Amino acid sequence: MILDTIVQDKKIRLEQRKKKVSEAQMRNFALETTKKEKENLSFYEALASPGISIIGEFKKASPSLGEIGSKINLKERIFEYNEAVDAISCLTEEDHFNGNVEYFREIREMTKLPMLCKDFMIDEYQFYEAKVIGADAVLLIAAILDDVQMKDFYQLAADLGMDALVETHEERELERALKLDAKIIGINNRDLRDFTIRLDTSKRLSRMVPRGKVLVTESGIVHDEDVEFLKNCKVDAFLIGRALMESENPGKLAKSWKSLG
Repeated sequence: MILDTIVQDKKIRLEQRKKKVSEAQMRNFALETTKKEKENLSFYEALASPGISIIGEFKKASPSLGEIGSKINLKERIFEYNEAVDAISCLTEEDHFNGNVEYFREIREMTKLPMLCKDFMIDEYQFYEAKVIGADAVLLIAAILDDVQMKDFYQLAADLGMDALVETHEERELERALKLDAKIIGINNRDLRDFTIRLDTSKRLSRMVPRGKVLVTESGIVHDEDVEFLKNCKVDAFLIGRALMESENPGKLAKSWKSLG
């Protein structure tokens, strides 16, 4: 499965990164960053506001789409995101999404919006690094973590002053996220095993999510009809990558979708 390949490649990347900056060093950097912070940007609060919230994503490629051609440069994109979306997601996975932490750092300098470090988080090192580069939230993918890892990583993120978006795709994963009492739950309409997309995944799983949680729908949001369909699934926020990346005017598109709420 592609998901297994991504995780194995991530392990290799982590070995390489730890040779440059050890885990102990990265942890110290993260703790120093935490001490120096005056105020955290709340990813949770940005998504919990009334109406439709949008997380605008920056990614250069994906296993399902290949290279994604952006029609505007990064500076123009973030300017538009700043005017239209509620939070920003940046891919930092190198081998399959062409991301890296430098993109994240660059965007962090351009925005005051909460930022999600979107990667395949399997090691404490990644959480320390996310803190150092300025992340306000991290992604926990239930499909690649066992219950102990999810609990420990969720607590680690909280200790470092970051929110965690716990991503699920099927009932058992959602049950685990609810058992964890995660504040922000993601439903990925894309099956990470074969990358097929079904918007009905959000419709089916959203019924299991109790009030008081922030529910994020991810993947497959391309048309007005998609937004209308998912809005009726009682989601709070939309994480949108491809449509905004390929748009010549992502700010205008985001605003038009927010107006549907």
